Amino acid sequence: MNRQLPKPSEVLELLQFKKPEFNGKKRRLDAALTTQDLRRIAKRRTPAAAFDYTDGGAEGEISMRRARQAFEDIEFHPDILKPAQHVDTSTEVLGGLSALPFGIAPTGFTRLMQTEGEVAGAGAAGAAGIPFTLSTLGTTSIEQVKAANPGGRNWFQLYVMREREISYGLVERAARAGFDTLMFTVDVPVAGFRMRDKRNGFSIPPQLTAGTVMNAIPRPWWWMDFLTTPKLEFASLSSTGGTVGDLLNSAMDPTISYEDLEIIRQLWPGKLVVKGVQNVPDAVKLIDRGVDGIVLSNHGGRQLDRAPVPFHLLPQVVREVGRDATVMIDTGIMNGADIVAAVALGAKFTLVGRAYLYGLMAGGRDGVDRMIEILRSEIERTMSLLGVSSLDELEPRHVTQLSRLVPIPEGHVALAEHLTS
Repeated sequence: MNRQLPKPSEVLELLQFKKPEFNGKKRRLDAALTTQDLRRIAKRRTPAAAFDYTDGGAEGEISMRRARQAFEDIEFHPDILKPAQHVDTSTEVLGGLSALPFGIAPTGFTRLMQTEGEVAGAGAAGAAGIPFTLSTLGTTSIEQVKAANPGGRNWFQLYVMREREISYGLVERAARAGFDTLMFTVDVPVAGFRMRDKRNGFSIPPQLTAGTVMNAIPRPWWWMDFLTTPKLEFASLSSTGGTVGDLLNSAMDPTISYEDLEIIRQLWPGKLVVKGVQNVPDAVKLIDRGVDGIVLSNHGGRQLDRAPVPFHLLPQVVREVGRDATVMIDTGIMNGADIVAAVALGAKFTLVGRAYLYGLMAGGRDGVDRMIEILRSEIERTMSLLGVSSLDELEPRHVTQLSRLVPIPEGHVALAEHLTS
C-alpha cells in the first residue's frame, strides 16, 4: 500500500472537539444510558440509609432478585422483513390515554430520597403524558401533586389504615382533586422485614448519628437540601419517629378484608384497581367483584420474601381474566425491553418504582425526565427490532420465558413424603 503524508485539511476534520458541558448535573445525566447508570449516580449522591431504603428488599432479597432475573431470562422472537420505522408507544388504560405503556408507581417517603420528591415525579409524568401514582405514604399532599400535574393523569394508591376515617378522608380528597384511578393495595397487612433499613438505623425522619454524619461528609448537598426545604409531611401519618417498619405496623391493619374493598368501591367514583395480587384465584375473585383492574405485584420484593414472581404469573392471569379487566404488572422492571415483554405477554400497562427513584436521586426532576427518556428509547428500539409498529401488534409469540425456577411435580413430593414416613 502506498503511503503519503496526511493532508492538513483531513487532520483538521478529525480534530473536532465536542463542546464542553459545564453543568455538572446535565453532564452526569447525559452520560447515563441505562437505569443502572442512574442507579450508580444515585448511590454516589445519596446517603446510604436513604439509598438502601429504595434499593433494598425484604429478608434475604430473594423475591427482588428473582423478579429482576425473570425479565433477563426471556428470549425475543423478531419478525424479519417487516419494517417498523415509526413505532406508536401510546395505549389506552383505565379509560384514558398514556403516551407510553408505563406509569410511575406509588413510592412512600419520596422526599427523603431527594427533596423535589413527588412534585418532580408528577411534573415529569405530566410532561411525558403518562400517569403518576401518589402513595398514601407520600411526602407531598394530594393537592400539591394536582398542582404539579394539573392537566395530566393522577392516580392515588390507598392503604386502609387502622383508623379507617383517615383512609376514607384520603379517598374523598383524591376524588375532589380529580384523580381518576384509585389503587387499593393489599399486600401490606404488616411491614416486611427490610434488613438494610434495620442495619442502617434508617428512621423517619432521619436521625443524625455518628454513622450518618460520616456517610454525609462526601454528600453535603443532600443534607443541605434536606435541612433547607420544608419539613416532611405525610398524607396519613400524624406522628413520626422510628423505623419504616415501626411506622407501617402502627398504621396498617392486618384485618382488612373484602368488606373494606366494598366500602372503598362505594366511596370512589373513578376506576378501582387492586394492587398486590399474587395468584390466579384471587385475580378471578376480584374481577368477579367488579374491580376495573389488578396489578400483579409482590411490592418490589419488599414484603414477603420468596413471593411469586409477577412476570411469571402474568400469562396465567391474562388467560383467566385478561378479557374482563385491565391486567397490569410491576416489580423488577428496569429496562424498556422488560416493558415490551410484559405487554407481549398480555399486560395492558406497567408501573416503575425503583427506576423512577434512581432517576430522582440522580438529578431531581431532570433525573426523572432522563429515566423516562431512557425507557422510551428502549421501548421504541425493541419494538422496531421486533418488527412491530404498535403495542397492539405485540403477541405472546414474540417472547419466550426461559425457566430457572421449575416447581417440583406434586407426585414427586408425595413420593418423597412416603419414602421418609
